[in-house]
Amino acid sequence: MEREKLLIAIIENAIDGIITIDDRGLIENINPAALQLFGFKTREELLGKNVSVLMPEPDKKRHDNYIANYEKTGHKKIIGIGREVTGQRKDGSTFPFRLGVSEIKFSDRRIYTGFIHDLSRQKEDEIKIKSYTEELEMKIKERTRDLIKSINELETAKEHVSALFEKERELNQLKTRFVSMASHEFRTPLSSIQLSASLINKYVEKQDAESVEKHTSKIKNAINNLTTILNDFLSLEKLEAGKVEVNQQSFNIFTFAEEIAEEMQLMTKQKQLIVYEHQGTTSEVFLDQNLLKNCIINLISNAIKYSGEDTMIQFNSIVNEHELIIDVKDNGIGIPATEMNNLFEPFFRAHNTGDIPGTGLGLNIVRRYVGLMNGTCTCTSEQNVGTTFRLQFKF
Repeated sequence: MEREKLLIAIIENAIDGIITIDDRGLIENINPAALQLFGFKTREELLGKNVSVLMPEPDKKRHDNYIANYEKTGHKKIIGIGREVTGQRKDGSTFPFRLGVSEIKFSDRRIYTGFIHDLSRQKEDEIKIKSYTEELEMKIKERTRDLIKSINELETAKEHVSALFEKERELNQLKTRFVSMASHEFRTPLSSIQLSASLINKYVEKQDAESVEKHTSKIKNAINNLTTILNDFLSLEKLEAGKVEVNQQSFNIFTFAEEIAEEMQLMTKQKQLIVYEHQGTTSEVFLDQNLLKNCIINLISNAIKYSGEDTMIQFNSIVNEHELIIDVKDNGIGIPATEMNNLFEPFFRAHNTGDIPGTGLGLNIVRRYVGLMNGTCTCTSEQNVGTTFRLQFKF
């Protein structure tokens, strides 16, 4: 008796629900914890009823078959195993619980005891944890995106700073090379001017007009060289500072080029001849006259400088429906094939230029001016045969 009372007391005061059913699935006993879980107040509401009343569909319809199949086949689905299932309260609401079922065999019958552990709070906690996890993942993604954005901004800033440093380094190199070049290039024409001016005084006294004219010519050439050097550096400074603006307008290329050819003919060596030709059904173009003139004068000046006396310089313009082509061809010293790749680099001068004066900036300036006008500048050359420069502008 004492043991029976103790067992009843344990069942009645158990925290988890306990339900006992017979082999037909009818409820024989249910403890207070189970009544509370399923929303019932008294045992009488459930005793003798099929335990399926505590199950939602589709388990409600299948429950009796579970017991029948077990008794027939001996295959256990829950008995002695346990699993997570859903219960249905008196008001129709459902809740999750962990179900463990044990089988007790008597001589004349068998009964099944279900142990019910409510999982509602655990499931709520799992949902909260899942929600917190998803929220945390979203925050991590946002922070990651912000971090990636910050890193990209830092990389961009780093590249910008590196570009500025590289630009500063290049400018410093240009300044150093300018000082070195200018000290050499300026000294030669200045010495020539000084010497020729001194000699002129002597020849004037002797009334030697031919010698005076000769040295006056040397002074003019020296001044032209200095002017070219200064113009090159002024042009380069404006390009580096981004101060060169393109002012395109319509003009007649034939008249424009003829004037340049006549102007440059005055600067040629003895018996050098500039021959200008124009091809095309029209001569109207739309470009920046000042930039184009600077380019052409630079190319013709080089042709004069690097060609010998009694040579011809061909200067051609071609206008068709889609483009303007400017060609300047000489029969001069040419450019070594091994140095063609460096031709447009600032301060570059081919090794075969010798004592011919120059800054090595002209072609770099030409290419950059042509680029500002959306054109191209190309060169073909053969040493000791001649050089052709071509400027092309698409319409």
